[in-house]
Amino acid sequence: MEQSRNVDALQAGIWILVEQQIPKISDVFMLQSLMKCIGKDAPISLKRKIENKILKELDRFSSSDAQQTFSALAAMNYCSFPILNACSNKIIENIYHTPFEESIRVLRSCSILQYHNVALCSAMANYVTSGIFMWNTDEITPLLSVFEDLGFRAVELMDIFAEKVTNDPELLDLKAILIVLRAYSRLNHVPKCQNEFLESLSNALNMYLPRISNVDLLKAVFSFCTLGYLPQPALNQLLQEDILNELLTSDGIKKEQNNMMLHYVNVCLELDSPSSFTKPAAVFIKKSSLRLVYGFPEVQEALLKLLGDESMFQQNIELPYDYKIDFKIKMDADRKKVLPVTEADDLADDLDVQRLAVLCGHISDFCVGTSHPQGMLAMKIRHLKALGYHVILVHYHKFKTLKKEEAIKWLKGKIYSAEAFHGSCVNLQDNC
Repeated sequence: MEQSRNVDALQAGIWILVEQQIPKISDVFMLQSLMKCIGKDAPISLKRKIENKILKELDRFSSSDAQQTFSALAAMNYCSFPILNACSNKIIENIYHTPFEESIRVLRSCSILQYHNVALCSAMANYVTSGIFMWNTDEITPLLSVFEDLGFRAVELMDIFAEKVTNDPELLDLKAILIVLRAYSRLNHVPKCQNEFLESLSNALNMYLPRISNVDLLKAVFSFCTLGYLPQPALNQLLQEDILNELLTSDGIKKEQNNMMLHYVNVCLELDSPSSFTKPAAVFIKKSSLRLVYGFPEVQEALLKLLGDESMFQQNIELPYDYKIDFKIKMDADRKKVLPVTEADDLADDLDVQRLAVLCGHISDFCVGTSHPQGMLAMKIRHLKALGYHVILVHYHKFKTLKKEEAIKWLKGKIYSAEAFHGSCVNLQDNC
């Protein structure tokens, strides 16, 4: 029903009735149905009373009850960690008896709720991996898609699936190709058979080029480029003037998204392209340089303590191709001595000067539960290296958990060469 005063009053009345009936409900299915009915707009006080009721009933939940609870919480848009954690454990215990379709629904609910449980995702990935040749492509691609939404990188599954696709690329239709490309590029997963895998995907895509939409073509090329691979037939088609004009004259947010993807395709052509690659003539609208500037005080403080002076590093440096680095340091070629900014600037063209880029990644820039950078950050690192920088990647969320002395020691080990730095170095990957 459309919103009105009468509808609002009726809805409020239903919520009051539901609240009164909660203590009397003993049937789990009825409780879950009620959660789906009251929806995401229910007052938080009502959601908490339902949460408390479920917590009291958890001991008698079956695996099926646990699965359905995910959907019910997603319908309410209420992320209850005590309930979700308990239900996850119940599902993990019975993972090999969980219907595959229900597993997908559980993971989609996790995505809606922004609930990232590495143990649950790993159990589901291992379940599918253990019988990979029993599953068809139409079953695996939705799983890869929801893992991508969650930022979870199922390494073994993605390696084996890549090998399967490489051996028989005709398994994939256009929809599956786009899903696979997006998942592997966003999660920055480079399978063992990387070149053969990407070449197989490119050849599979070529068959659909005569009838692919321009937007899907752009998405596919953008995904390939994110992984550092340039699919020439698809690129040649994308860079035709009429196609570019259509993509860049879309309305609203689509135009902005298309502009962003085309910008990075252009950057990849400039920085990743081998000399033998013939670049079609194309005009790109420059991506807007307007962006939020984040501060990283813990990293700044550690650098100041380590280097002794603010003149030894620079912050928020704008680079060509619309890239930005959080901290810039210049050193001698052997990376034994940090040079003051003024001195380093005087030697800007000297090959004996080495430039370091300190990048601070937020938790959303990394795959869940790891320090593995996702696709956009990995592409930026690759391009900074092409621009002559040595890149130091800081997982900022983990860095903040280090004691000051550990943070300084970790940065020291990353900045100075092995010969210049002696002593054990804190491992940010393990300790954060």
